[in-house]
Amino acid sequence: MSLLRKILLPMLLGSTCFSCSVNSQVAPKIKQAQSAQSYTPQLYIANTGISWGMAWLPNGDMLFTDRDGELRLVKQELIADNKGIGKISEKIVKKIEGLPKIKLGGQGGLLDIAVHPDYANNGWLYFSYTKAKDKGNKSTAIMRAKLHNMTLTSLEDIYIAQAYGSKGVHFGSRLAFDNQGYLYFSIGDRGQRDINPQNINRDAGKIYRLHDDGRIPKDNPFFLNKLAKKAIYSYGHRNPQGMAKHPITNDIWTHEHGPRGGDEVNIIAKGKNYGPANN
Repeated sequence: MSLLRKILLPMLLGSTCFSCSVNSQVAPKIKQAQSAQSYTPQLYIANTGISWGMAWLPNGDMLFTDRDGELRLVKQELIADNKGIGKISEKIVKKIEGLPKIKLGGQGGLLDIAVHPDYANNGWLYFSYTKAKDKGNKSTAIMRAKLHNMTLTSLEDIYIAQAYGSKGVHFGSRLAFDNQGYLYFSIGDRGQRDINPQNINRDAGKIYRLHDDGRIPKDNPFFLNKLAKKAIYSYGHRNPQGMAKHPITNDIWTHEHGPRGGDEVNIIAKGKNYGPANN
């Protein structure tokens, strides 16, 4: 029998260990925010898959991904009660069609999802997934698409990491927009922690920044480096699997896992090297 998976609110960064060192300038603000608010986790929807990412549409509907390759929409609808004398609110889960071909297996599959900050006007959704090439090789891709009648349309890969390999681990991947509309995303080291993260000429083990249409910002730190992957924003990461914009400072925060001392919480800075991935 499948284990019952629970999507709890809030999810991202909610269970992160903050015993790790953080920027001293931000810590007081975080402490103030924590003292001013209290959080009570509530079950929003039960799901039997491996839930990976979630995002809300402007109308309050929620989209969430299962790593096994399914995208679903949770809609709250008013339906007649069992006595037929009133209306009750019930969450309806609907499957969305039209996903690209996704390579499932290991830690790969359908990963994170994000809604464009101006979704109400442009309708763009963004998600990351495992893309196959040949001979079992696969990598992490970032795609954008639009939703029409429960089907994805206008599908467009805006970044495909040239980190193809047969290993089924450390794809990343999380997505977040900043206040200026730039898209940040993470890609893990693809199981090569001693090769990829410290080399800006290679994909993987990095945080990237793009315009919302996939163009690379000219003020990215390595844009003028002819050999570097110009979309890189920071490097020296292992496998960042959490990313969020801080609600007070607007900084991009990530957390990454790495056994034997590799767990980290980081505030992402332009061009910064976050150290050997096995530290």
